[in-house]
Amino acid sequence: ASEFIEQGWSLKQLHRLIVTSATYRQSSAARPELREQDPENRLLSHQNRLRVEAEIVRDLALSVSGLLNPTIGGPSIRPPMPEGVADLGYAGSVKWAVSPGREKYRRGLYIFNQRTVPYPTLVTFDAPDSSVVCTRRERSNTPLQSLATLNDTVFFEAAQHLGRRLAGRLREAPLEERLEDAFRLCVARRPTSGELQRLVALFQRFKQLLQEDVASAAQLAGRDAPPANNTEAVARTVDEAAWVALGRTLINLDEFITRE
Repeated sequence: ASEFIEQGWSLKQLHRLIVTSATYRQSSAARPELREQDPENRLLSHQNRLRVEAEIVRDLALSVSGLLNPTIGGPSIRPPMPEGVADLGYAGSVKWAVSPGREKYRRGLYIFNQRTVPYPTLVTFDAPDSSVVCTRRERSNTPLQSLATLNDTVFFEAAQHLGRRLAGRLREAPLEERLEDAFRLCVARRPTSGELQRLVALFQRFKQLLQEDVASAAQLAGRDAPPANNTEAVARTVDEAAWVALGRTLINLDEFITRE
């Protein structure tokens, strides 16, 4: 502000000062030494971690699963809503008819705004009330948000499709390579050696549990239960269900919905 005054209120000079400054020109990545020198980012030494907006949380899950419909424009959509929520509208007057086909997979920007019964996921992730002016979105951090990304109908369906997508990727490659590919697909970076070890242990644990209950494995994978005497079909169902379970885990990571 003082520079702006001293330079005669010249916006051009102010812009030049900003874009040629060391602060503006440095990488936005948080380097280890900066965490000690500027832990609260008062010197603007690194980019703040911010959770993405409510509409984009859903978009991310649909995108990695391969379900996202990128169509631009058109009428509003009504994605699946948790059972019983629409009944909370005045005198049960809300009729939330889920959009057909791939329409329900369009971006969260197009979700219909039902004033009396707002779409729950948007409310959970702090989308503003559209009936009043909002100058700045608030960001909360609640257990309900994790429950939504783990169990909400839309996120569960996305996890199923993500699991099928992962099960088909690099099928002949070693497990570690496939898990690294899955992690990179969801959070856009390679896992550390410790993270990869935990993923391997988690995946193997999922397979062990699902082999003991093939009916639950089929339900998790969204498939019909295979005949018990068809060992190949059983193994395929268990493997796909394990990838679905892993997909649910990756979608539920804080890093999945947080911009670094």
